Order: sequence, then C-alpha cells, then structure tokens
Amino acid sequence: MRRIGTWIAAGGLLLALAACGGGAGGGGGTGTPQAQSLSVGFVAEPANLDFTSTEGAAIPQALLVNVYEGMVKLDQDGKIVPLLAEKWDVSADRKTYTFTLRKDVKFSSGAPFTADDVVFSLDRVKTDWKLKIKSQLDVVDKVEKTDDHTAVVTLKRPSNGFLYSMATRLGAMFSRTGVADLANKPVGTGPYVLGSWRRGDSIQLQPNPSYWGTKPKVPTVTLKYFKDATAMSNALLTGGIDVISAVQAPESLQQFADPNRFQTIEGTTNGEVVLSMNNGRPPFNDKKVRQAVRHAIDHKALLETAWAGRGQPIGSMVPPTDPWYEDRTGDYPYDPAKAKELLGGKTYDVKMRIPNLPYAVASAQVVKSQLAQVGINAEIEPLEFPARWLDQVFTKGDYDLSIINHVEPRDMGIFADKSYYFHYDNPEFGKLLAAADEGTEQEQTDDLKQAAKLLSEDAAADWLFLFPNLIVAKKGVTGLPKNAIAESFDFTALAKQ
Repeated sequence: MRRIGTWIAAGGLLLALAACGGGAGGGGGTGTPQAQSLSVGFVAEPANLDFTSTEGAAIPQALLVNVYEGMVKLDQDGKIVPLLAEKWDVSADRKTYTFTLRKDVKFSSGAPFTADDVVFSLDRVKTDWKLKIKSQLDVVDKVEKTDDHTAVVTLKRPSNGFLYSMATRLGAMFSRTGVADLANKPVGTGPYVLGSWRRGDSIQLQPNPSYWGTKPKVPTVTLKYFKDATAMSNALLTGGIDVISAVQAPESLQQFADPNRFQTIEGTTNGEVVLSMNNGRPPFNDKKVRQAVRHAIDHKALLETAWAGRGQPIGSMVPPTDPWYEDRTGDYPYDPAKAKELLGGKTYDVKMRIPNLPYAVASAQVVKSQLAQVGINAEIEPLEFPARWLDQVFTKGDYDLSIINHVEPRDMGIFADKSYYFHYDNPEFGKLLAAADEGTEQEQTDDLKQAAKLLSEDAAADWLFLFPNLIVAKKGVTGLPKNAIAESFDFTALAKQ
C-alpha cells in the first residue's frame, strides 16, 4: 500500500519561469529561442533535491521521470508501463519478477545503466533511505543480477503493491557513482538534467545530451515558485510564465476566460485534502470527539467557500481513480446537533497548525467557523512550508488539527503506521491492508474497501475534498496532463506552438 510518501502534498506545485529571470516569451536569460523553453508554475519549492531523505511532494514532482527514471512508470490512466525495463515477467507464485532492461542507457554522468545499478538502487532503499515509505519495499527479499541487462527481484510473499511502488520514487534508479550529493546534484537517466537552481525562485531543467529515448519537444523547462496566488496569476497574465501547474485561487479563473489567449484544463488527482486529527493526544484520542468533528463539517459549503466548488467530496482516503473506491461521504452527514451530542456538552480549545499554502489557509477558516458552532474552538497557526510544518507537525506530531493535501497515489497505508503523524492505532486496519496486498485482485479490492470503511468509521481523520487538477496555460501549449495521478509532473510530453 502506498503510504503517505507524504506526498504531503503540500502540493508539490512548482511554478516555472523562464530561465534566469527572462519571461516565457523571451526564452530566458541565456538567449535560448522562444520555442525552445517553457515556464511552468508551482508552489512549495523543494527544500533540497534528495527525495530519498526528505519528505514532501515537490522533489519527485520536479525530478521523477524528468531527471530520474525507474524501470516502470504510470501513464495518464494510472496503468503501469515500461520505462528502463523493456518488459518484465512474473513467476507463477507471484514472488519473482524478472526485468529485462533497455540497452545503451546511460546516466547523465556518462556511466552506463546496468543491472548492477538496479541491485544498488533497490538495496539502497533499505540501507540509506530515510523516509517511512521505504517500508513499502520491505516485501523484497533479494535483488540479483543475471547479466548486465537482466535483474531479478524476489519477494518474501506475493504483493499487489510491489510493482505499483516501483512506479513511484521508490523505484528510481541511481548511479553507483552518482549519489555523493543527491541534495544538490541529481544524476539520472532521464531526458533532463539540472541546469540551475535559484533558491527561493526557480529550477531550470536542461536537455540530457545522452538521453536514450525520444528527446522532449521542449528542451528547456523552468519551474518557478510562487507563494502568492495573485503573483502566480499575474505572471501568466503578463507573459512571465506559460503554465500554472495547479491553480491556487480557483476564483481567479475568470481572468483567463479569453480562449484566444488561454486554456483551462480540469481533471482529477490523488490528492486527498485531509483534516488531520492527532489520534495520540486529547481531545482527539477520543473517538467520539473525532466523530463530532466529522459531523460538524459541511463539506459542500466548505468546498464552495474555500475552493470555489472545484474538487469533489470523497469521505475517505481513496480517490475515485482507484478500483476500491466507494463514496463514503454519507458516513458522517453534516449534523451539528449530533456533533454536540457526541461532545456531551463539553467544549475544547485546540490548535490547528497548518502549512501556509492557499488551499490549507482557505479551508482552515471554514473549518474553524464550523467547529466553533459545536463547541470546538480552533486557533489557526500557519507554519512555513515545507520546513516548519514538516518539523513541527509531521515529524514531532506537535499539533491537534492540521490540513494537508496528501497527493501520493494509493497512500491509505499511511494510517497503518501508528508512529505516523496521525498516530492512528487499529491493528485490524493493518491486517486488512496486509491481506489485500497478498490476495487475489478481487480480494485486494474487497479488503481495501473494508479498510477504507473501517478508517472512516473510526474517524481517524476527516477528508475535506479531493483536490482537482486545475491547470491554466497559454494557448498553444500542448501535452498538459488532464489528470495528476502520479508523483511527477511529466514535462516530456509538453510542446509549445
């Protein structure tokens, strides 16, 4: 199961600006022709470039598939397709995966990519990765090289989640000689290399001259970071960027209504905007208090107020693009009277520590107002994201309530780890996940539906809404993803007329 990967979303949103201060139409500050560059906009700049030791969505969003590649990847429909592996075979007992690797693949350093790098990369997940998501590959028993272009992965037991995990950052392939400074100098096999990083402003990706595959249509991509939604919108309106990767102020869309200048793309994501409750300390270690919170939230009104009605109420940690999705919004209908009854006349003062990101700030105001009506008084404290939020809330668990967009795919399994910042502890939930991973396809679906139901009934958190994939771009930009259901923002399909 896909743990948080803490895709925490934070929205890894990045924003790209033309290189070194130039506008998108000007081709950047290096004299690059207009058609050769593209500027894409995001929020929440990476703290560093090492997604093996640093939580958050922004790093794999920028680097996975673009700079680093795995043996497989997810396509736009969520299907696992070949990448560095031409094909793979699975044994009858579902415990042995034999990957046939592409030939003549090189890392950007010039080193050849072989089965030795597969062994190195997957062994390194266990020995060097710092993220909790590495536990997804605990199912791996051993990784062996048959020859330079054949790698064999043997599992301890059958696992439905193994290959899916290999399509995430966990499956990224690293050079044996290229991991000395992952925070600053990524070395991958992808179509791009790191060109420059202006901290606090932008990251520029440039073409990898030794790339094995089809060259991207846009050789130079700049990711520009904006903390202010208005500044991001103004940058697109004035030609400073070509694309807003994830709209941070849906009410601003009317500014881009001119079809002769702009286009809007709306689809779905894996991003569950979660009202996190600290199950490990009062008052939210009391199930009745958590249930009261769920009854106190008018999700339809919240979505309309905080995010202009864009997105979808879901009621669980499972998005509609997963086979085991069930609409669980009816589990806790909006009922302030029921919430007060569950609280038994008690009132509580709590701290809501949120990332200083637009969706969280907007949602927190609505949540605060609705909770106050039932006797829960929440003091909102915005924290700088990613550093302070990750330190105080995610790592130290020093919070009562929080709001974060968990965008990593298939991440319901994060609730199975009681040390995770939710501090949810129900052994039955973990048993259902384990059975789902090892069972047949139908058993997987049935068990995960049961797990989602249990999580909802326990009110382990509240799910405010499913974050929409809402992109605005200049007319003439093509290849933009309708759905954002993988960890990366894949720039390789983009083109600019």
